[in-house]
Amino acid sequence: MKTTWKPIDQHGAISSKQSRELPDSAFAFPDKRKEPLTDASHVRNALARFDQTHGVSDAERDQAFANILAAAKHYDIQVAESDWRQLGKRPHTVNPAH
Repeated sequence: MKTTWKPIDQHGAISSKQSRELPDSAFAFPDKRKEPLTDASHVRNALARFDQTHGVSDAERDQAFANILAAAKHYDIQVAESDWRQLGKRPHTVNPAH
């Protein structure tokens, strides 16, 4: 799947106003504008919460995972998973609901 993600110069905490001003290409889910990928911390967060994202299709998940992988490469983050379906099997964060 072709990535739509493009790096931007916005780093750190993002206010809701700043989030609204980001281009669609800054998000893992560009059509839904979910999971901004503006720095390494946000990429890790998107990976950790990927299986918690609701209201998206499998095709949108394919696109989002491709975007996350592109952002991870840009920010030099190692991702062990090769497919988004692997993310829910081994949650990255401790969550008693899993």
